[in-house]
Amino acid sequence: MLIAFEGLDQSGKETQARTLRARLEGDGKRVRSLSFPDYETPIGREIQMALAGERHFGPDVMQLLYIANRYEHKPRLELWLDAHDVVICDRYRASSVAYGEAQGLDPRWLDDVQRDLPAPLITLLLDIAPETAVKRKATGRDRFERDMELLARVRESYRRQARQRGWALIDAEQPKDVVAKAVQRAVESRLAPRSARRRS
Repeated sequence: MLIAFEGLDQSGKETQARTLRARLEGDGKRVRSLSFPDYETPIGREIQMALAGERHFGPDVMQLLYIANRYEHKPRLELWLDAHDVVICDRYRASSVAYGEAQGLDPRWLDDVQRDLPAPLITLLLDIAPETAVKRKATGRDRFERDMELLARVRESYRRQARQRGWALIDAEQPKDVVAKAVQRAVESRLAPRSARRRS
């Protein structure tokens, strides 16, 4: 089972992924976590330099780097999923679709390039306004985080994907504990039909 958290920076993805992991581990499940981009890999370091302005890539190259960064972890993902572990990702495939579409790239192409990555069973969109993201992190923002018009388009792409693909769309403007309860309900509701099928 692969669970993906998506949303703008400062939407609470890291906090909620950590909270969900603790809850699932408390239920006796073996849980693995990944956060993308992973700046510790060779491709991740290129991404980090680009975000800092030390590299100059077009939107298509940037998204291909983000996608390649996920493919770097594909063998590990497949190993964990084959072992029936729960895998929680802080950002995953939809992130490239949202940011790429916001920069004029074809979302169908971005989907297709990632077709060989394991698909998430559950995607949780933590939805906040770009203005909220700025309030939560006033300094040290990278070039994407400083572009409010871009962030508005990213949010709209995320919301479109959520509508079309049946994701859990959670109002992450709320307090952390309220969001955590909404995440728990969303995960349980999506797992319940699978449990019912196994019993039948």
